[in-house]
Amino acid sequence: MSELLLDKRGSIAYIILNRPDKLNAFSKEMIDLWIAALTEIKDDPDIRVGVLTGAGRAFCAGGDVKSMIAGEGFIGKTNDEYDDFISTPLHVKNSLWKNIQRIPLLMDEIDKPMIAMINGHAMGAGLDMALMCDIRICSEKAKLGEAYIHAGIVPGDGGGYYLPRTIGMDKALEMLWSGEVKTAKEAKEMNLVTHVVPHEELEAFTSDYVEKLINGPQEVIQMMKRVVKEGMSMSLRQSLDYVSSQMALSVFHEDHQKAIEKMKRK
Repeated sequence: MSELLLDKRGSIAYIILNRPDKLNAFSKEMIDLWIAALTEIKDDPDIRVGVLTGAGRAFCAGGDVKSMIAGEGFIGKTNDEYDDFISTPLHVKNSLWKNIQRIPLLMDEIDKPMIAMINGHAMGAGLDMALMCDIRICSEKAKLGEAYIHAGIVPGDGGGYYLPRTIGMDKALEMLWSGEVKTAKEAKEMNLVTHVVPHEELEAFTSDYVEKLINGPQEVIQMMKRVVKEGMSMSLRQSLDYVSSQMALSVFHEDHQKAIEKMKRK
């Protein structure tokens, strides 16, 4: 069985991490398939929303601890010199860039809504993968934490970028320095996740949430995402200049005309 599944259900693409016996910890195969799945979501015009989740009782445990203990790096030993996470500092740096770091770079290119359906524990790089999504819908049974401190390493996949932008610098540093695990309720209180729902209602809640998105004006939804993301790194003047261009495009888009006609009928 493939270690990552891409399940397309109409205009929704589900990325399912599929190493349940390893709590969906990373492997080389999983990372390669993840990159391919994100590329397909980005490029396929029929896909409107992407959903990331895990098989079994975990969302994602991040790096494979057993592989690290065995001295094989956090996605296991491979025979490819370009996937060498253990030999030298330069090998580690280059392997991160060629593998796991391609995921946040691809996520940044996707204007379609990306939803994390956190069905179970999300730890370390597994939590970081959820933070890369736009919305995080979390089971009440899930637990979330940044466990890097326990392995004596720093987040190498973008966690140090996403975490403070999600919960603030002080809370991000506290999570990273302590390695403390949060309950779903605690995660919601600190804005680490967007919604917490009963475990048995997770899939239905996510399905209803996504249904509203796929039935909305797609171009405008994607433009809104880009406006917000770009605005995070712009000055006010730059943001206003950028959004004026997006507004000019949206005013002449058919979605705007449809919305006006709908308002007239009310």
